[in-house]
Amino acid sequence: MLPTPPTFTKMASMAFPVVQSPRNSTPIFSSNKEKTQNWNALKFVRGKKLLKDLSTWGIGGPCNYFVQVFHQTHLLSAIRYCREFSIPYVVIGKGSNCLFDDLGFDGCVILNQIDFLERMEPGVYRAGSGFRFNHLGSLSCNEGFTGLEFAAGIPGTVGGATYMNAGANGQETANVIESIDIVTTEGNFRTLNRIDLTFGYRSSSFQDMDNLAAIVAVTFRLEHSGSAKKRQQELLKRRRATQPVNERSAGSVFRNPVNLGVSAAELIDKAGLKGCSIGGAMVSNIHANFLVNNGAATSQDMLNLIALVKDKVHSKFGVELEEEVLYFHPYWNYAKWER
Repeated sequence: MLPTPPTFTKMASMAFPVVQSPRNSTPIFSSNKEKTQNWNALKFVRGKKLLKDLSTWGIGGPCNYFVQVFHQTHLLSAIRYCREFSIPYVVIGKGSNCLFDDLGFDGCVILNQIDFLERMEPGVYRAGSGFRFNHLGSLSCNEGFTGLEFAAGIPGTVGGATYMNAGANGQETANVIESIDIVTTEGNFRTLNRIDLTFGYRSSSFQDMDNLAAIVAVTFRLEHSGSAKKRQQELLKRRRATQPVNERSAGSVFRNPVNLGVSAAELIDKAGLKGCSIGGAMVSNIHANFLVNNGAATSQDMLNLIALVKDKVHSKFGVELEEEVLYFHPYWNYAKWER
């Protein structure tokens, strides 16, 4: 029996392992005939859903089980199904911080489509964890509220941005959170207030919460501002000029080093790695902290390029870069990972 790993909404903060993907193996599930299983009004697809279609990197083979959930009760049912049949599972949103293996994933991938939005009062929004974070950022600024200007450039979900405490340009998700609804691995729903949680640079209490199954919804409280929309437009213009927005990437791959006064992108650039490629994976010529899929990258190409970048930066500057993205090993052995 495979161990049940902790689950993630979209983005995660575990370090990349030094790992060699098993290249001599065949995909986890290779039947040409799609199989489905129905359970409590949920449709589980067996072995045909390609993870490359769920990842902004466009990399990944089939998962053994796949199910979409559109309501918190669906999510709870999916988790109970996996627990009842001892199936490892992960919960994802837009897959913008995920590297799946070409062999796939021998477990269940639960696609979070809980994308409702409620306006509780002026400036207070309660959003489903599957709601697009960039859409919430644009919408709130258009309605005259500040705090999520940066979100328009984040291609993830509300749940993922909260889990990872996404941020840019001096703003962070945690700064405007009021409360968060979660479901635990035991199947209980809980509401946590902001004051009860700890957030840091690309980190949150959820990353160490052993009984977290998934974030269900997040309530944001924003302040009125007449200049929010203009500032957001300026940030988006800068993003389009400085990031490879038209290429397949996972956003920033590495965290910025703490207390060094230099970004990961600057270190990678100064190490002469812009344009460096392995197979179909390449360090972007536009932004060095973006590793892009040129169209035919494999998971091993990306793993090797990440390892090369870390090695070169460490050799030249003595700095150990830490990844923002999460690699899903096909036969998830959680013991191989280190926080």
